[in-house]
Amino acid sequence: MYFSGTFIPTLRETPAEAESISHILMLRAGYVRQLASGLYIYLPLAWRVMNRINKIIREEMDAIGAQEISMPGLHPADIWQKTGRWSDIGDEMFRLKDRGGRDMCLGMTHEEIITWLASMELRSYRQLPQTWYQMQAKFRDEARPKSGILRTREFIMKDSYSFDKDEDGLKESYRKHAEAYHRIFQRCGLKFHQVQSDPGMMGGATAHEFMAPSPAGEDTIVLCKCGYSANTELALSVPPPQKLKGDEKDRALEDIATPDKRTVTEVSGFLKADPSCFIKSLLLIGKDGPFLALVRGDQELHEKKLTEITGEFRAAQKDEVKTILGVAAGFIGPYNNTLKKIADISLKDGTYISGANKEGFHTRGIKPGVHFQAEWHDIHVAREGDTCSTCGAEIMLEKAIEIGNIFQLGTKYSLPLKAVYLDENGKENPVIMGSYGIGPARIAASAIEQNNDKDGIIWPQSIAPFDVEIIPLDAESEIVELTGTIYKGLIDEKLDVLIDDRDERPGVKFKDADLIGIPYQIVIGKKGLKEGVVELKSRRTKETEKIAPSEVVKKVIGFFQSRIVGT
Repeated sequence: MYFSGTFIPTLRETPAEAESISHILMLRAGYVRQLASGLYIYLPLAWRVMNRINKIIREEMDAIGAQEISMPGLHPADIWQKTGRWSDIGDEMFRLKDRGGRDMCLGMTHEEIITWLASMELRSYRQLPQTWYQMQAKFRDEARPKSGILRTREFIMKDSYSFDKDEDGLKESYRKHAEAYHRIFQRCGLKFHQVQSDPGMMGGATAHEFMAPSPAGEDTIVLCKCGYSANTELALSVPPPQKLKGDEKDRALEDIATPDKRTVTEVSGFLKADPSCFIKSLLLIGKDGPFLALVRGDQELHEKKLTEITGEFRAAQKDEVKTILGVAAGFIGPYNNTLKKIADISLKDGTYISGANKEGFHTRGIKPGVHFQAEWHDIHVAREGDTCSTCGAEIMLEKAIEIGNIFQLGTKYSLPLKAVYLDENGKENPVIMGSYGIGPARIAASAIEQNNDKDGIIWPQSIAPFDVEIIPLDAESEIVELTGTIYKGLIDEKLDVLIDDRDERPGVKFKDADLIGIPYQIVIGKKGLKEGVVELKSRRTKETEKIAPSEVVKKVIGFFQSRIVGT
């Protein structure tokens, strides 16, 4: 293809609306343009990248026996109502009515639709297992679309669904998808981690996310050298030991006046005690009434972890604190009250300070298990300095982009939608399901986040829009003829080649070539031809090799040999 005939609207300046590196570079390199908040147009270069990513995904899905289908993006409400998600999902779902007044929605995911299909078609154990997948537009009314194509309101997703007759079958389907995802992300040239995750609105018992490390990531993952990895939404960790001074451990129970000192920071400064010696007591209102959540003073409550234990809850208002405990917020504690208590496991041992449930006072010398009883759970946010709950080594925290997820759904959808089959004995059983998603656009953005320099994008070979860019430095006949010869040689070997045939200065061509990030550049100029060479440059290493024109095709083919021979 010729640069002059391809729409590649590069920009010299960074657009004001650009945020992440991938957003900046995709705008500057002419890959995307924004239509509205969270809505992007994929220009020719970006669509070539997406097609290459999708090709890799399809190849690996087909390899595990998955069959591609296509489902509507517009869904009737009644199917979502049967699973309860019509009411459970909030404003992020696009809802509308058709001309007949029927409630409809734009699909943000397709569990309900695929399960409806299974309920119509799968009747016997002889039809199982099945795995169906699609490449489909999804719609999510994001409250804060950001970072370019990383968080949008319309996006393409590969979603696949497995149908098995039992849990063993589901585990096998889950394993196949996990291994396929590893191959997909490796082939796309990404660094990534598979981590434990919260199933969230998808439901089910087990879930994992595939996370690409990047400063642009909205998620934080916990990693340990022993192999433990999890999203901070459910990561377990052990905080550092308490920092006790002197005889603090054996201090007797006593109330201490702390006038106008309410927060851990204020009281710890007043008493000259480390925050790790405090119990932070939070009065919350759950479905069964008020309760206290207790975390160490130097830790933060992880609300999602607590929600998994208690169900939905909210923080008590100031007047509710006064009514329930008889004292103002800032002076409440676990000692000397009868409320139910859910405490972080890091509090199980030690001696602590907390509110005295008396205005203007805190209690010193509190010993958990002696002065109060509680349910013990890991409800703190894992953070730097904590150690691994599995091996005891210090954990690492890393920002990352979610590029894929896998869920063991079980019967969450098959039961309400009556997707059942008859087993060998003629007994009716619910189909056991799994759900597996990948975001191709997130793969593209993550690849840029992980592969760039001050000059632009550095695409992994497998997903670059072109394999090679030929840059003739002028329009002399000898250069034009050699450009055509090299182009044909590469095209004959099934490589994708872009020729920068524009009437531009060499500096402009070089800047644009580095900006759009094609893996290899072949530079053909008068000076080189006088020496009998052309220049072959690697975009990644920036190394330039002078090579005879007759050898350059063979040399470049060597870089892509595995793809050319199909291995």
